[in-house]
Amino acid sequence: MADVRISEVSKRYAEKSVLESLSLEVRDGECFTLLGPSGCGKTVLLRLIAGFESPDSGTISIGGESVADAATGQRLPPDQRGLGMVFQDYAVWPHMSVYENVAYPLKLAGSTALRERTMRAIGLVGLDKLEQRFPSQLSGGQQQRVALARALVSEPRLLLLDEPLNNLDAHLREEMRFEIKALQRQLGVTILYITHDQEIALGISDRIAVMDERGRLRQIGAPDEVYEHPVDDFIFRFLGVANFLPVRREDGVLRIAGLPEPWRGPAPDKPGDVLTVGFRPSDVALAPESGDSTGLSGVVRRASFLGAQMDYLIDVAGTQIRAALPSHECVARGLVFAEGDSCRVELANAHWFEGEITNKGIL
Repeated sequence: MADVRISEVSKRYAEKSVLESLSLEVRDGECFTLLGPSGCGKTVLLRLIAGFESPDSGTISIGGESVADAATGQRLPPDQRGLGMVFQDYAVWPHMSVYENVAYPLKLAGSTALRERTMRAIGLVGLDKLEQRFPSQLSGGQQQRVALARALVSEPRLLLLDEPLNNLDAHLREEMRFEIKALQRQLGVTILYITHDQEIALGISDRIAVMDERGRLRQIGAPDEVYEHPVDDFIFRFLGVANFLPVRREDGVLRIAGLPEPWRGPAPDKPGDVLTVGFRPSDVALAPESGDSTGLSGVVRRASFLGAQMDYLIDVAGTQIRAALPSHECVARGLVFAEGDSCRVELANAHWFEGEITNKGIL
């Protein structure tokens, strides 16, 4: 059993409140990700669970066992919580070989099966035949595997990962993301993963908890649930590039300010006369202005070839939106636009929000 229960936990530093009455449950055997912007309290919460910090109020239990209780002052030391932890900077010892790094926790514990368990952990992360190398002889990805093997060698009930892939290049980051998920499934270990990278969170998690800048939990759910059904515009904006267009209901007809034609896209599921439609760049379909499209009128302000896709910045009635289309489709269908071209914009999918929301940071 390695479920984690956090109940009404608060933490302050000086006069600043980092976490306020936060409650959360991580289920046994799942990969649970805390996703949020830098400075929102993710790492503070991880340190509280690990035992490096004590909560000012509230309780924390792991596997049904209380490890921290602010009311009684109880605090189980980190080395008695059955945890493994991987840090952002790897924290491998440069003067030790791969084998010595991985074996170190077992050596401290006086394990009688040190070599067998160490070599098994090294094999799990794919570092067979590299056990005698030193960190300086390894790539960044290999060093991260050493840190992961060292965390797994003690067979922890809970694995805490604090932004462990941030220092890797894009290719290695993707590779390690899949490997961590595969290890979690193979070993059945519970993982609590901390990141601000939404792509990693969506790809690795069984469930995601999204935190805002003030350390509040805004939504918890499966990756597809959080992505496809955001509870508010903060979640929608944080989980990827977000386009917003203001829509008004006038005499029962929906219109975008500045455009004569009525709204003919996906129907809103929100009441009210002032609405905002949100959509991803991948939700946009383009057509020539001269075609028979019934979409919105737009003008291309920027056209960028990004290899597998074309990225367009389009002005729609004074609001700039992003559109991303597969490059081969653009070429095959004659949808390659240049700066200044007129076009028609259609939406395949849309999320509706009450009130008016402006685009920010999508350029």
